[in-house]
Amino acid sequence: MNFDFSEQQKQLRDEARRYLAEHSSPKAVRAVLDGAAPFDRALWKGLGGMGFLGVAVPEEFGGAGAGHLELCVIAEEMGRALAPVPFSSSIYLATEAIMLAGDDDQKRRLLPGLASGQTIGTLALFERPGNPSPRAIAATVAGGVLSGTKVPVADGAIADLAVVAARSGSGGRDTDISLYIVDLAGKGVTRKTLANLDPTREQAEIVFQDCPAELLGPAGEGWSILTRVLDRAAVLMAFEQVGGADRALEMGRDYALDRIAFGRPIGSFQAVKHMLADMYVSATLARSNAYYGAWALSTDAAELPEAAATARISATQAFQHCAKNNIQVHGGMGFTWEFDCHLYYRRANALALSLGSLSYWEDQLIDRLRSRNAA
Repeated sequence: MNFDFSEQQKQLRDEARRYLAEHSSPKAVRAVLDGAAPFDRALWKGLGGMGFLGVAVPEEFGGAGAGHLELCVIAEEMGRALAPVPFSSSIYLATEAIMLAGDDDQKRRLLPGLASGQTIGTLALFERPGNPSPRAIAATVAGGVLSGTKVPVADGAIADLAVVAARSGSGGRDTDISLYIVDLAGKGVTRKTLANLDPTREQAEIVFQDCPAELLGPAGEGWSILTRVLDRAAVLMAFEQVGGADRALEMGRDYALDRIAFGRPIGSFQAVKHMLADMYVSATLARSNAYYGAWALSTDAAELPEAAATARISATQAFQHCAKNNIQVHGGMGFTWEFDCHLYYRRANALALSLGSLSYWEDQLIDRLRSRNAA
């Protein structure tokens, strides 16, 4: 495969980088980290105004109608800037689920708000810490009302709507699971913010008690739809992780060139050179796998499930590796609150669990490769 982004897509990436450099500075990230607000509302509004949130949403539903490649390059820049906004939960998960499964009426009602940022969405899948599994879903819908508890829910305390996975039957089968749209400002919804490693990406517990729920997609096909949503999100989040890994590498490189020890830049020492070289290799491998995922996503290729898992694994490893070793390159200063190293370390570890653990995606890749070979 010979793949690269077009010149127009690269220009979009440059524009997103300039915008985020101005509006998502480390100072702005720290303001959210310190609890000034649950997310950066001004940045979120600005991203909507720039058209970045709706870049992959069709024009007929209020978006820019560009496509997923454009969303990939924006996701990368969001990762570089550690943007403290509900981008992944609202765009990778809720918006993608509605685009995949929604009927025309639901798309007309919901997508314009998500594309503009006036509405924040999320996916309420998990019911306890762990990995995605149909057997872990106990929430139920009967007579159009939902009951159950979802935890953790990314950006659940600030979201306006949730796409909720719940059982429409009691047989315990995958085919009992359906997706539902729930207004989180409606009756019967109780939300509680949870302590989190990265407070700039909020997590919540949501309790649903006889809440009105609107079916999204065909009944009984919820898990099949969720699998496709998670694959799409894995590719998009891989770009976010690649962006973070690249920025952590740049921070380490710049410090190694500026920091003088024994009369020489520490970057001239072999141990530091090797550490930076390992970070570069990890980040470059992740970018290659993310590009494969972008190609598969944009063409709806049959290889998308394998490409998504590969991108997710490689990008998770790269971001954690680069964020950790960026601290090591900075030495004792890297562990201080004043330096920004810990911001990337927090985000790397938070994203590593957001769609299921690394081992979950490794198992997914093995299972998918076996299934394809068997076929």
